[in-house]
Amino acid sequence: MGYTDQRFDVNLSILFTELPLLERPAAAAAAGFTAVELWWPWIETPTPAQEELDALKRALEDAGTQLVGLNFYAGRLPGPDRGAVSVPGEESDRFNANINVAADFAASVGCKALNALYGNRVEGVDPAVQDELALKNLVVAAQAADRVGAILLIETLNKPESPLYPLVSAPAGIEVVDKVNEATGLGNAKFLLDLYHLAMNDEDLGEVIEKYAAKTGHVQIADKPGRGAPGTGELPLEELLDQLKKAGYQGYVGLEYKAADAAASFAWLPAEARAAA
Repeated sequence: MGYTDQRFDVNLSILFTELPLLERPAAAAAAGFTAVELWWPWIETPTPAQEELDALKRALEDAGTQLVGLNFYAGRLPGPDRGAVSVPGEESDRFNANINVAADFAASVGCKALNALYGNRVEGVDPAVQDELALKNLVVAAQAADRVGAILLIETLNKPESPLYPLVSAPAGIEVVDKVNEATGLGNAKFLLDLYHLAMNDEDLGEVIEKYAAKTGHVQIADKPGRGAPGTGELPLEELLDQLKKAGYQGYVGLEYKAADAAASFAWLPAEARAAA
């Protein structure tokens, strides 16, 4: 058990960011990893040119890396935005324009998990109206994910860093997962369990794992405080991942932490444990 018994992937939107996007898969591979994940890489557009999509596909394939998680269009991330699903007007339109683009790209590279960030509360808009829009958009996203054999992920963030984001507890995220599954009948909406965000919300991580492991489709980690690599903070991440495994979780664990030198930051994980079996 422990770290050597997990399937890790590197989030290329937070690690190796000193490199151009198309060079990051090779950098992850050089560090020993075979699996990667990404936030939506084209912040300015939900519908990049086909040549850009093809170039990323080639970069992933040339590096021998498998994309295991991809965000739908989520606005300016990193930045002030936290998704577009519940944001009326232009952002919701952009999300809808992105749904099939992201799903088709995921299909082209064998990616089986698509993450839809909910979006911030908007001043002057009734939260109930935002929630109704979110459910409508998430149903379409779940159907598109199902079309390509993928799951739809719903993520909770943390209130200190995302004060306008409404899903800042595991139960809040699970409630949306359940609503989407009830609306579609597909059962492919799953919880994205991010141990860093949950810890920042002062949730009981052991209790969350026990309650929701069966509904979890993806896991992400960073240490707290500071959102650094495992071992830089106070979280017992090795024990928590063991608990997840014992609870039946068999998916990937995304390394979504900050590091000035990504390659050096992996010292906590033996080189032979980095390739995802």
